[in-house]
Amino acid sequence: MAQLELVAVPTPTGQPLDGLLYQPSGEVRGAVMLFHGNAMNFYVGASRFLPPSLLDLGFTCLAYNRRAHGTLATRNSRAPEGNAIATVAQSIEDNELARNFLHDRGLPAPALIGHSNGGMLAVRHAADHPDTPALVLLSAHRGGKSMIERGSRTGLLAGDRFDELSAEARRLVAAGRGDELMLFPGWWHVMTARVFCDQLDNLPDIIELAPRIRCPVLYLLGSQEPAELYPLQEFAQRCAGPVDTAVIADCDHFYNGVDTQVTATVTEWLDSVMPARPGRAGPPCR
Repeated sequence: MAQLELVAVPTPTGQPLDGLLYQPSGEVRGAVMLFHGNAMNFYVGASRFLPPSLLDLGFTCLAYNRRAHGTLATRNSRAPEGNAIATVAQSIEDNELARNFLHDRGLPAPALIGHSNGGMLAVRHAADHPDTPALVLLSAHRGGKSMIERGSRTGLLAGDRFDELSAEARRLVAAGRGDELMLFPGWWHVMTARVFCDQLDNLPDIIELAPRIRCPVLYLLGSQEPAELYPLQEFAQRCAGPVDTAVIADCDHFYNGVDTQVTATVTEWLDSVMPARPGRAGPPCR
């Protein structure tokens, strides 16, 4: 019987990365890290519905919260944490800490599965770790310095008040008030001025990173998603390694009602590009 273990990966700020480690009952074929999307967590979306099928293939799976989980939350005090106050640098660091956790368990370099913002971060992680055996991008957004303005034009984030709210966030940061919360007309509705400026300035750009990605990639989109935000073809053209693409019909950004089809697409692809059988998982990640 497969084993499920609640884990807490320590971080320098004292906010652990809570998660669930799924361990197959037999020999381990490989490892998978699952990167959740903005304001999500390890027990919703793809981080929840994919691991049981990946277990059946012999993969140990780590689904975990970054410090940028949820929107605003508390833990064992009244100190806030979550997506509204976490930085891009912390998210990049969190993925390194999760990889180190798997290494310390003696597991091989993990395949990466990232949804939305987690997909963008997975591209950055794969670029930093050439031993990544496979990369699955589930509606990975483009990132980069234009992403927040592009997203706002579609009604997210600052909406039609992008210029106004960007200027206000810059003003608050310059005045030493960067930790003040700001309200936004679109999803994800609230964040500090400092985090909004951080999102404007520091998101990894998956198009710029694509030439550094040499492992096999699956880039999956829903048919209802705007190409401006999710550059499937542009990434595939610039990627150094082989890229397979899939567009799921009648599918929104969160895969509502089509999780079975998404699961089949992802598991069949991983099974084809990571053919090592149980007992041949390779050396631990470094």
